[in-house]
Amino acid sequence: MLIVADENIPLLDAFFEGFGEIRRVSGRAIDRAAIEQADVLLVRSVTNVNRALLEGTAVRFVGTCTIGTDHLDLDYFQRAGIQWSSAPGCNARGVVDYVLGSLLTLAEIEGADLTQRTYGIVGAGEVGGRLVKVLKGLGWKVLVCDPPRQATEEGDYVSLEQIIEQCDVISLHTPLKKSGNGSTWHLLDRQRLEQLKPGTWLINASRGPVVDNTALREVLLEREDLQAVLDVWEGEPEVDVELAELCVLATPHIAGYSLDGKQRGTAQIYQALCAHLGQPANISLSDLLPEPWLAEVTLNASTDPAWALATLCRSVYDPRRDDADFRRSLVGTVEEQRKAFDLLRKHYPERREIDGLKVRINGESPALSSIVDALGAQKNA
Repeated sequence: MLIVADENIPLLDAFFEGFGEIRRVSGRAIDRAAIEQADVLLVRSVTNVNRALLEGTAVRFVGTCTIGTDHLDLDYFQRAGIQWSSAPGCNARGVVDYVLGSLLTLAEIEGADLTQRTYGIVGAGEVGGRLVKVLKGLGWKVLVCDPPRQATEEGDYVSLEQIIEQCDVISLHTPLKKSGNGSTWHLLDRQRLEQLKPGTWLINASRGPVVDNTALREVLLEREDLQAVLDVWEGEPEVDVELAELCVLATPHIAGYSLDGKQRGTAQIYQALCAHLGQPANISLSDLLPEPWLAEVTLNASTDPAWALATLCRSVYDPRRDDADFRRSLVGTVEEQRKAFDLLRKHYPERREIDGLKVRINGESPALSSIVDALGAQKNA
């Protein structure tokens, strides 16, 4: 069996060497010549997998080690009898940590009290749903917009118009649907961006085209009261440099790039391939993950809750480092910037997740205990 895989997928050998030969290729360079003799294709979000790429090849299984599937032509897969799998939820915790870090940065810059803001979450799937749970666990006011879920299940959902009208913070976690009913392409267009409440914080860690980037740049130039955090961009790896300069935080599509999340995605595709081949999945991710650099944090019961929240979140991840690295890369020619974007992702430093952090509280503090529970950290007695 020949497996062609994006070279940036972690733990390829650990999970897949038992199936046959592994051929590593840059994700943006995967073409027909690279996969013509392949039986299995493993990708990430930078590779568009469609009829033009696959027709006439031996590929019968496609796995994407990502949550999203907008880069996969699922209709063609079904017609051609090609099995496929994505990795839903693999990096959801990492994105939640990214949003929390962004909120802490925005609050420090503006001197805002996070407990007094109203949060609007657009898209309540694997990522958005977990973020809603964390924010509500912290006792914060949260409104949720998810029309597809609202149509099929019970829940306290609101319209996008209500989110725009009522929320001080809007965080986008919707998949990208490019056309038809329920399209999310330019979901936030110029008209909606102009309707944002004064002082709104806008965070996009979903897909770049969910926000009209040109319109956002123009609106940010007109309205200094708005603050934006962007991890995803229209046309990436090419980035609107002027828009990036206007953002409080700008990062190269790494919101979900925790070590745990990336390796979890590989594990999920390994399990899917085993199921496709009808063989047991004998390799466990828990045996491969390294020990976290920071194993435990101890807090005294008298610790200020706001300080504790910031310290716990930033002890695991602080997006300001990624923002600084990204801004240093936005120099030179457009081609040099495109290469730098991919290199930042390829050589991304090790980063873990909050739910792997152990927290010990010396004494009784319901407020601190509530924060630890909301974050999903492990509470040690």
